[in-house]
Amino acid sequence: MAKAPRNRTITLTAKQIGSYVSGAVKLKNKCTIDEVTNKIIWQDTFKALDYLPDNCVDLLVVDPPYNLTKVFGGKQFKAMAFQEYLTWLDSWLEKTVRLLKENASIYICSDWKTSLAIPQVAQKYFILQNRISWEREKGRGALNNWKNCLEDIWFFTKNEKYTFNLDAVKLMRPVIAPYRDDKGKPKDWNENDEGKKFRLTHPSNVWTDISIPFWSMPENTPHPTQKPEKLIAKLILASSNKGDLVFDPFLGSGTTAVVAKKLGRKYLGIEREKEYVAYAQYRLEQADFDKSIQGYENGIFKLRNS
Repeated sequence: MAKAPRNRTITLTAKQIGSYVSGAVKLKNKCTIDEVTNKIIWQDTFKALDYLPDNCVDLLVVDPPYNLTKVFGGKQFKAMAFQEYLTWLDSWLEKTVRLLKENASIYICSDWKTSLAIPQVAQKYFILQNRISWEREKGRGALNNWKNCLEDIWFFTKNEKYTFNLDAVKLMRPVIAPYRDDKGKPKDWNENDEGKKFRLTHPSNVWTDISIPFWSMPENTPHPTQKPEKLIAKLILASSNKGDLVFDPFLGSGTTAVVAKKLGRKYLGIEREKEYVAYAQYRLEQADFDKSIQGYENGIFKLRNS
């Protein structure tokens, strides 16, 4: 069936999937960082983590399976009892500690339920710095409950000394009442080439400017829980520098790696599902030609994706 004219969702044939996954790597022994830099590891995270070298990661971005009954790549992840989910989180998070540099930052995504579990486990290893809550406007309503439109990202660091690039993540907000000083010059605001008045403001831990990938966006894939490139761009710009290594042990369709590449960082990702590895590889290939991130232009985050 042909796509609708505005449908820009990435689709791959079985032949293309087979071709793209051939570029991924599988680990059998301890490796050097050079062997896995800018690579996708096609393997179960629990196995691959043991083969990675110590003290190599500058930024860890993790979007683990939430504690839901959900199908990923044809395989079902079943919801666990809360204590069992805590144990599952700990089983892989503990393995990441040795991989991180002393000044590394860690971001862990969660929904409202798993948000209760993340700090209980992660604070065993890291220093809690903040919790980001962002509006996930896409979703179905409920007949007997509030619609779920909120997700969290927990921000940890390995040490008290860490990277945070404030100016890289300031938000452009329109100025409704543009005051001027005694000399008629703008007071705490600027004007762009289009004559629009704006102010660059400090980012808060409540984000309402994110659009979930949907069928008319070129970053969209068939992955059921794909994170927006704009969302991940904020984390990478704030907590890493160009040339740093960004690691995602649950890579999915590749968003963390793709955004890291677009922003001049090195990347490393692990994903076990063949289909999603292929989509990640395809998107990384496309990033050689198109480094745009929807909702982020000329170094400024717009209020809402266009």
